[in-house]
Amino acid sequence: MTEQIVTIEHFSDVLCIWAYGGQVRLDELRRQFPEEVAVTYRFIPLFGDTRQRIGEGWRERAGYAGFGDHIREVAAGWDHVEVHPGVWREVAPASSASPHLFLKAVQLLEERGELPAGPMDEFQGRSLFEQTAWELRRRFFAKAEDIAQREVQDAVAETLGLPVERIRALSNCGDAHAALHADLELRDRYQVPGSPTFVLNGGRQRLFGNVGYRILEANVRELLHNPQSGEASWC
Repeated sequence: MTEQIVTIEHFSDVLCIWAYGGQVRLDELRRQFPEEVAVTYRFIPLFGDTRQRIGEGWRERAGYAGFGDHIREVAAGWDHVEVHPGVWREVAPASSASPHLFLKAVQLLEERGELPAGPMDEFQGRSLFEQTAWELRRRFFAKAEDIAQREVQDAVAETLGLPVERIRALSNCGDAHAALHADLELRDRYQVPGSPTFVLNGGRQRLFGNVGYRILEANVRELLHNPQSGEASWC
């Protein structure tokens, strides 16, 4: 009998506080279902233009400073992540597009077999790509570094032993751009409402926002026990 695998497509923006705080749920899911769940990471430009989204969108609420205060209020009750007081107040990346492009290049290297793809003990069970995405988020939210800047991305790559020149080559040739565009097409096809969003069962199920772990786990267990879940049934 073929073992059932549940594929989750995880859509997020690297500058999204909810995706940063929610990483703990993905980590737990991988621990509980190491062989049954496969996660594919997609990136969407919720913060593609922060001057418009925050500078203009929050202008009557103190702009970047007000948004930074909001972010710290959101994270105040979390004890599993750190948020630097300078986030958005002192350091405000212009766009998430640049770090997303960097991540898609790393993801392509993994898919092409140029980087290890499996869970690694030194990263608490995350893959090298997953650790790269986490390190970018951590550099912004916990250390207030501008991850839209190439030098910060290069520093992440060097810290994790990633091939900086190969990452740049995949950006320069357009492959990383194409991969990022594919994520946007899937966002539109699945009608993804925002970050983070979990898409399961070929787009039939979507879990959006600050979804509790037990809800995510329940959906996975249902699909493992009933692979046709979401199709027409009597109940």
